[in-house]
Amino acid sequence: MNSILFMFALFFGIGLFLILLDVLKVPTKRANKVYLAVSKKGIEKPNAFEVITLELSEKVGRFIKLGNFKKRKLIMTLRSANIKLTPEVFIARAYVKAGIVLLSIIPSILILPLLAPVLLITSILVLFKELDSADEKLKKSKKTIEYEIPRFVNTLTQELHGSRDILAILETYKKNTTGIFKRELEITIADMKSGNLESALTRFETRIGSSMLSDVIRGLVGTIRGDNNIVYFQMLSHDFKQLELQRLKSEVMKRPAKIKKYSMMMLGCFVMMYLVVMVLQIVGSMKELF
Repeated sequence: MNSILFMFALFFGIGLFLILLDVLKVPTKRANKVYLAVSKKGIEKPNAFEVITLELSEKVGRFIKLGNFKKRKLIMTLRSANIKLTPEVFIARAYVKAGIVLLSIIPSILILPLLAPVLLITSILVLFKELDSADEKLKKSKKTIEYEIPRFVNTLTQELHGSRDILAILETYKKNTTGIFKRELEITIADMKSGNLESALTRFETRIGSSMLSDVIRGLVGTIRGDNNIVYFQMLSHDFKQLELQRLKSEVMKRPAKIKKYSMMMLGCFVMMYLVVMVLQIVGSMKELF
């Protein structure tokens, strides 16, 4: 009986899947390979599942309507997180991935009903995780940039002694850095070349949303306006070094707790060894007495 139910659920799921592929006009595997080769659509490591999900998301995204404020805010977040999707498609992708998990409840009810609540909770978790993915990526980018800012400020302090050409200083520093900060500098430099310098730096500050970067941008804007901000950057460099030392100390303070935990485990193992030896000796002595 269980085998019949299993076969019924298997073929029912395959048939439903094929019907949905035809109704939603999902491309074939060969078309997916061509699609992957031609355009990645903002996916860092694309695969067939991601492409199919994206195709479905684009179709579902047509029915999603966002307010102007929420849409503008989400556009800025996606741009800062380097996610090349429209706000509607981004939200639709979260619903599609959660829906795929939710559809797996149908065969699970027939085969293993106890698994259905787990899949329901999993689909909800997937939905919220996908909706928060842009913010999480942005937080990681912000943290990475803040680690780079002390070295950036130290370089600015040295370079401003010989030149006040902010654009040239940024281009020089861009060649000596990597990762997210380099990408943001490239965007800012291109923006500065095509428009107003102060506006480009302000947009750079808005994209990242870091208080440390705001202090740096304030000094750069003042330098563009003709102020001598060498002392300002020297003080800023000193403050950032102190913040960096505090961050390193806080990380070091977390490690003794781990060491203490493993030390206690080792101590417990040694105590157990001695206890086992003592118990064996006592048992052996009692056998000799009796």
